[in-house]
Amino acid sequence: MGAHDLRSATLTASGSASGARGRVRAMTYLATATPGSIVIKDGGASGTAILEIATPGIADAYDVIIPDSGFLCSTNVYVVLTDVASVTVMYEG
Repeated sequence: MGAHDLRSATLTASGSASGARGRVRAMTYLATATPGSIVIKDGGASGTAILEIATPGIADAYDVIIPDSGFLCSTNVYVVLTDVASVTVMYEG
């Protein structure tokens, strides 16, 4: 398996971080004062949930490091944000 460049996308609302296949390696997000969630899906808004993170009700920045090979989204990397100010998704694609 060859090396791929690491890419990133910042979202402030639910949407596609990558329109193509990608392997999610890490995220950083800015939580709000209301508990929320981040869901990474493969296949768009109605796709399969690959990773779900519950966010605390504390407005601060948080990092999520994903071990080993990360999470593979074979179609695209779609992010659903609920009560999260922003997320930056780092992925190989």
